[in-house]
Amino acid sequence: MFIVTGGAGFIGSQVVQELNRRGHTDILVVDNLERSEKFLNLSDLVIQDYLDKRVFRARLEAGLDLKVEAIFHNGACSDTMGGDGRYMLENNFGDSKAVLAFALAKGIPLVYASSAAVYGPGPFAPEPGNERPLNVYGYSKLLFDQHVRQLLDAVRSPLVGLRYFNVYGPREQHKGRMMSVLHQLLRQLRETGACSLFSGSDGYADGEQMRDFVYAGDIVDLNLEFALGPMRKGIFNAGTGQARSFNAIAAALIRHLGQGRIDYIPFPEHLRGKYQSFTQADLGTLRAAGYTRPFTPLEEGIRRTLAELRS
Repeated sequence: MFIVTGGAGFIGSQVVQELNRRGHTDILVVDNLERSEKFLNLSDLVIQDYLDKRVFRARLEAGLDLKVEAIFHNGACSDTMGGDGRYMLENNFGDSKAVLAFALAKGIPLVYASSAAVYGPGPFAPEPGNERPLNVYGYSKLLFDQHVRQLLDAVRSPLVGLRYFNVYGPREQHKGRMMSVLHQLLRQLRETGACSLFSGSDGYADGEQMRDFVYAGDIVDLNLEFALGPMRKGIFNAGTGQARSFNAIAAALIRHLGQGRIDYIPFPEHLRGKYQSFTQADLGTLRAAGYTRPFTPLEEGIRRTLAELRS
């Protein structure tokens, strides 16, 4: 059996989809369906069982007895601007520690989602000296990474943290304000005919703030490669290694739709000091670990996403 936490979410459901494509249906999905529309991400997939995340944690702590081939831990509170630190740490640190303890006790390969938010303003190589999160979400991810680092030397089964950069793709419509920039701008174009981008900030011109935008299919490939491939352990960046501007995303969408414009709005005061105006994954340790596949170019990833949304 495979366990996919956050399996009804954006990336988790695509991990389930890829497992199905490879012939696996013996999958336990763990999630929280208080936002019931997330069920749509599972409705076209085949799984063996489902558990609410609170029930799952209780069973882990009681000594869950399952034969598990690998765990993909994508479950988390992903609200980067969330202000409830207690809730954030209980979800992103407490739940993750319970999953890790189970995996280590059973010798189960574990791949988990970390985040580029741990870096704050950068640099963006996975080294402790670069880690300066700007919000409690980033800190919750860093805290678990630090916990993992303390255990790595003694680990004898695959254990990998993937620091996701700005992931975009299908199956994220349920995320509301935490949808990727691509989906937010696509919705704006369809509803108003215009993309709203931030005016200049941190020395960047209007709309020229830059992020490392990575296609969700590449993230899924990384998850399965590290869980099912050769024995590897560590924390690696999951990005393309190439920063692109928000203007580039908007321009690509406008080209695909054949209409639309870009409007610039004042940079929000509440984001000053908490916003990453630039991210770009350093892929040195990822490539050194043997992952050499190319990442999907932004324009191709947008094309694939829009094609799937239309299907």
